Amino acid sequence: MQNVIIFGASGHGSVVLDCLEKEGKYNVIGFVDSFKEKGSSVNGYQVLGTEIDLPYLIDRFNVVGGIVAIGDNWTRKLIVDKISKIVPDFSFINTIHPKAILGKDILLGCGNVFMPGAIINANSIVHDFCIINTNSSLGHDGIMDSYSSLAPSVCTGGSLKLGRFSAISLGVNIINGIEIGQHTVIGAGSLVVDHFGDNVIAYGSPARIVRARSAGEPYLSTPKKQQFYKMESFDDVQSNLSI
Repeated sequence: MQNVIIFGASGHGSVVLDCLEKEGKYNVIGFVDSFKEKGSSVNGYQVLGTEIDLPYLIDRFNVVGGIVAIGDNWTRKLIVDKISKIVPDFSFINTIHPKAILGKDILLGCGNVFMPGAIINANSIVHDFCIINTNSSLGHDGIMDSYSSLAPSVCTGGSLKLGRFSAISLGVNIINGIEIGQHTVIGAGSLVVDHFGDNVIAYGSPARIVRARSAGEPYLSTPKKQQFYKMESFDDVQSNLSI
């Protein structure tokens, strides 16, 4: 099997590791993480260093690629950009848990995670670096643009169009034919029966816009991290927010 690295050794990284192990397609050699101590152990795998160590790790372990295991859509993009700057031709892999179901004539980009029970129905498109979380489903002819995500137990009707960096939170239901713009978050448990544009937060049953949202504003963080929502570079994230 080919050797790969996981970027991010937090809880989401552990779930991605489980997907890779059960998929059985790649050999995980360890984690890369800027905040965990080098040499420490996570789920029986060693933290090998930070992104700066990547050229050395590729050479030493014959690494063919890897996956960014970061739950926050914007932070995931910043880390992908940093990796691509250090190793321009780095190969980002998909991981598909064996209990995920992929329908007929779908198109997949790179760097995506398909967790247990995830369903991608026929004729759908999942672009790059998306998360389709546990027991979530993308209806037929759906489109997820890059760096978007479906949280656990999301159910979408057919022909959803989900914009870049947008996140659908836990247990949301979306009717057929909905379009959601970029950098938009739909709050947990909502019922979506109308379209939403860019840069908003909406929730409720039916979901309604509650306020505007800035690009990069955290939606998975604890209250003490909210002050960092306007971060625009990886260095900002690295100095303030654990991945």
